[in-house]
Amino acid sequence: MSKKRVIIMGAAGRDFHNFNVYYRENNLVEVVAFTATQIPHIAGRLYPPELAGKYYPKGIPIYPESELISLIQKEKIDEVVFAYSDVSHEYIMHWASQVVAAGASFILLGSNATLLQSKIPVIAICAVRTGCGKSQTTRRVSEILRKKERRVVVIRHPMPYGDLVAERIQRFATLEDLQKNHCTIEEMEEYEPHLRLGNVVYAGVDYGEILRQAEKEADVILWDGGNNDTPFIKPTLLITVLDPHRAGHEMAYYPGEVNFRTAHVLVINKMDSAPSENVKKIKENIARVNPKATVIEAASPIGIDFPERISGKRVLVIEDGPTLTHGEMPYGAGFLAAQKYHASEIVDPRPWAKGSIAETFQKYPHIGPILPAMGYGKTQIQELEETINTAECDTVILGTPVDLTRILHLKKPVVKVHYGLQELGSPTLEEVLKAF
Repeated sequence: MSKKRVIIMGAAGRDFHNFNVYYRENNLVEVVAFTATQIPHIAGRLYPPELAGKYYPKGIPIYPESELISLIQKEKIDEVVFAYSDVSHEYIMHWASQVVAAGASFILLGSNATLLQSKIPVIAICAVRTGCGKSQTTRRVSEILRKKERRVVVIRHPMPYGDLVAERIQRFATLEDLQKNHCTIEEMEEYEPHLRLGNVVYAGVDYGEILRQAEKEADVILWDGGNNDTPFIKPTLLITVLDPHRAGHEMAYYPGEVNFRTAHVLVINKMDSAPSENVKKIKENIARVNPKATVIEAASPIGIDFPERISGKRVLVIEDGPTLTHGEMPYGAGFLAAQKYHASEIVDPRPWAKGSIAETFQKYPHIGPILPAMGYGKTQIQELEETINTAECDTVILGTPVDLTRILHLKKPVVKVHYGLQELGSPTLEEVLKAF
């Protein structure tokens, strides 16, 4: 009996996990290739034999997603597995139609096929879209647990954009570990806030091994989900964050709708800045789709140092990259801070955008007059720095979770935006966790 020939569509994260858990030891299937998208410079690599297992002594090639249909025909592919996140239902079905038209089946693996089982309690914090406020929710949960003297270890959704063998299991305990592991700006945005709280963070490629190591030093594991993906580890408690600035997306994006439907707790974030009719729409969808979930209402209040550097000034606003790009938000906390503290002008960075930064604006035209903090390699980090330093402005507002002044040499006054999660009324996360 011939093996079923499979391609996994991914973005250097969920795709590798699905392979490791479901396909690596399956001798009835041959994974012929991965395809890659969303993140720059992750195609053209090899999923290495050290990770691929005994059935793949030469590893598995990774191609650009644009080559998928030709690969189906050339390699006589039977099935294509979709394995990345933060995409609209329409987007997925367009790909499904192309794959089926090319003669292959199109598959989404269910949670039972890919969830790892932990020996200790797991609290998963996920979202319906990138940029909902999942990270500050995770930090808030960790603060509550640490006050109860629980040993908390964070396992973060993967971002293995470099040497996959070296990144098989990554453990971060200090800011110096970020440099040692050659982290991208996106990785630092997610890890640094946890490290400043004293949390150990695990990430990497092989989450079975990562889980076994994390269990040795934790009473509770926090799954810090990324890119609105579903958890890799079966949660004892699933908290899903919703964004009323994008009301309706909880029913229109994959796999965010899965997180919405399966959550034990739903956090409606940003209620301090979102239109009331959007909040109402989300509550109606909760009542219709997941009425048994506990609902927490929350705000994301922002604060800054040195408000005089914004008031009456021409400002350049820098925001979290993924939130603006495939998260499809036109702005973030930095933009709101510029408005709140009465900047005279929010400077559009496009005239000064260099290289791949300019290409980002072309690829994501919905972005407002905001600079996404793209930094997936040394060249792109240099282009980001040059874009900032040449832009004609008085002040740079950093709306990113990471302190970019540690990474970039900026020649202008800088204001850092601080934001967290603030529950409004009851129930609160502390009340939910007490019951947990």
